[in-house]
Amino acid sequence: GDAVGRGSFATVSLAIPTTNYNQFPSLTVVKSADAQTSCWLRNEKHVLDRLGSCPRIIRCFGDDCSFENGVEYYNLFLEYAAGGSLADELRNHDGRIPEPQAREYTRDIVEGLSHVHKNGFVHCDIKLQNILVFEDGRIKIADFGLAREAGERQGKKSECRGTPMFMSPEQVTGGECESPADIWALGCAVVEMVTGKPAWQVENGSSMWSLLLRIGVGQEVPEIPNNLSEDGKDFIEKCFIKDPKKRWSAEMLL
Repeated sequence: GDAVGRGSFATVSLAIPTTNYNQFPSLTVVKSADAQTSCWLRNEKHVLDRLGSCPRIIRCFGDDCSFENGVEYYNLFLEYAAGGSLADELRNHDGRIPEPQAREYTRDIVEGLSHVHKNGFVHCDIKLQNILVFEDGRIKIADFGLAREAGERQGKKSECRGTPMFMSPEQVTGGECESPADIWALGCAVVEMVTGKPAWQVENGSSMWSLLLRIGVGQEVPEIPNNLSEDGKDFIEKCFIKDPKKRWSAEMLL
């Protein structure tokens, strides 16, 4: 069917089942990648299978391989989110999501992260583009391609996973991606939801390396939005504790 999104590793299209109609709901998407470069997509399938059912995590309906124009593709079948992502939702609200709505979205994200962390995994790429909005207004965490098992030995430091703007200090300085890194990224996502701007204010022309230096070195943390309630400010402060051992867990934030 029609393409509904493209990412770094795969293309997402509407799925039109021709057989086994009972296997899929009426609205399903297929996430496809060239079989030779499908390691992240296969990792997503592995992680979703291990995580099991959770109302705050995207559902997977299986996978297969197909040949198109002489190229082999690996395909993953997933729930279709009619509302797009939280990044789309932000644009629909003229660049700022009101705090009561942001509070509901945040609770859903934290419930999903709590399930991920309790089951021994780390998402490693929490951001608004990876949080999907469904017809009932509830949201689910998606895009588990970069996810990994907690405690899994990291390879080279250069293999640090995630999106620079959402990286935690320990990811930048030591390549450490454990559950506290997801909480730091959550804080960045909440700031972006309520302000319409990235958590880190970056001047035009400045390099990614200067941003990573700010994140990893010294005591600077992203600015807490002034227009939030005291509870909102306190919540974000708990996400932006530099020391990952002192940063609040998903369970504590709930």
